[in-house]
Amino acid sequence: MRLFVAVELPGAVRDAIAAGLGRLKRDQPEARWVRPEAMHLTLKFLGERDQAFADALDGAAKGALGRLTRATVRLEGGGFFPSQHHPRVAWLGGDGGGLERWAQAVDDATAALGVEREARPYTLHLTLARIERPWGARAVEHFVVGVGKWRIPAFEASEAVLFRSELGPGGPVHTPLRRWPASASAGGGDGA
Repeated sequence: MRLFVAVELPGAVRDAIAAGLGRLKRDQPEARWVRPEAMHLTLKFLGERDQAFADALDGAAKGALGRLTRATVRLEGGGFFPSQHHPRVAWLGGDGGGLERWAQAVDDATAALGVEREARPYTLHLTLARIERPWGARAVEHFVVGVGKWRIPAFEASEAVLFRSELGPGGPVHTPLRRWPASASAGGGDGA
């Protein structure tokens, strides 16, 4: 199974992103845009794993995430990986209100099961598009300005989800396999 751990987006957030994308995509060069129903905030990509791994991860992640507080997530502003000069992935950023601690807990739990640790610190981003042909400076600026005008409601992340991802002709299909709730106490803006 191709697995990853992520935070799901509430319907109101997906709707706001879909509305923004509808306006933005009309004026942008060609790209593979992510469908709003497939969007999520990835905490850790795990690659191909078997059922035994998923079962072992269930206990480890449940304990680790259960000790962390919920996180208030605010999505705003856009950018590119690896850079604006060489855009390959267009993303929506923001403040995760403590999701970096969630990502660290997942990284710790998976490392205990033999998965390589992340080389870079967690950076909240929501992939909006994959760019196969280079965008010019005008398209890059239009994207950043356009995404910067979006007003997306803040939301409280209350659980991490282990997903199985299956690639299909209409794009990937993500199926939740396990859900791990965070502590009931709200994390505020800083996750404390």
